[in-house]
Amino acid sequence: MEFERNHMKYEDYKLEHFLCDEFFVKWVKNPDENTKHFWEKWLVANPQKREIVFEAAQFIKSITYQERPELSNEAYLELFENIIRFEEGELSAKKKTTREGSWFSFFSLRKIAAVLLCCFCTWVIWDIFKSYDKELKTETHLITKSNPKGIKSSIGLSDGTIIHLNSDSELIYPSEFSDSLRLVTLKGEAFFEVSKESRPFKVQMDQAVVEVLGTEFNVNQSSNNQFAVALISGKVKVNDNLGNQVVLDPSEMLVMEKDGNFYKSTFDSLEIVGWKDKNLIFNEDDFSEVKSKLENWYGIEISIKGQVSKKWAYTGQYHDEILTNVLEGIKQTSRIQYKINGKRVEITL
Repeated sequence: MEFERNHMKYEDYKLEHFLCDEFFVKWVKNPDENTKHFWEKWLVANPQKREIVFEAAQFIKSITYQERPELSNEAYLELFENIIRFEEGELSAKKKTTREGSWFSFFSLRKIAAVLLCCFCTWVIWDIFKSYDKELKTETHLITKSNPKGIKSSIGLSDGTIIHLNSDSELIYPSEFSDSLRLVTLKGEAFFEVSKESRPFKVQMDQAVVEVLGTEFNVNQSSNNQFAVALISGKVKVNDNLGNQVVLDPSEMLVMEKDGNFYKSTFDSLEIVGWKDKNLIFNEDDFSEVKSKLENWYGIEISIKGQVSKKWAYTGQYHDEILTNVLEGIKQTSRIQYKINGKRVEITL
């Protein structure tokens, strides 16, 4: 019940609310198991709030580690000596004025000085927040990289990590990581070469969060909500939305079905991660799988004429081949016919 109550509470939060929330600030500055569990689960449930949470966290961290403008001891001493001298001078002047005629009879100089000092401190704090807000907006921001079908790309992050983003996929990452965490958000498929260091590296998706320190692994979140993590080297920890945790060793793959069930298996590295090296792999794929791979790889739309046999399957490997050569290869073994018209392909069975 506590999670549900806080869950609803934070959904309406704006930036200033997060900055003033004690539980949120504790998670950013001194995280423990309780705060980490809550906020990781909350971010998965509220992906639309990730950007504002990231901005608030960076803002708090910048205030923690940046130099604060302070008055020196000499400046404080001079300020209060001036206040005392003013008050002593006015006390002697008071003897020459009537109580009713003196404006200072209602507000003592000490009270006025306190008000002025309070105003000064308020101005200093406001100036700090204004400068940090400006610095945050100019130095740290979220970057979104989206690849349409037919396009792949490699992205270098600020920590030295290299991410190979597959077609029909999206990656969201900060221009600079925080002092304690490296967090990116993925939709689709990517291969990660994570730079090894003390800060954990986390990949956030709809169903789970993958956490590593330094490793190479592939993540694939398909459109039908199936999720798979294949580990090449190092070690990764996968946490799903239900609190389950699985640790993978090299050459192990975790597959999570859309109903939440999951299992471990071994895998063929060429078949799973060959795409990043321009290898298009078919391994006893049925027609729907072949169609999906071709559409994503080349950014095309395929229409079908005829009936597809339930026994239809195709196996083949291609390295950096043009579409025509791949279709010719399929034609030789599967006896299909095809017509290419720009980005549209008609296959006759």
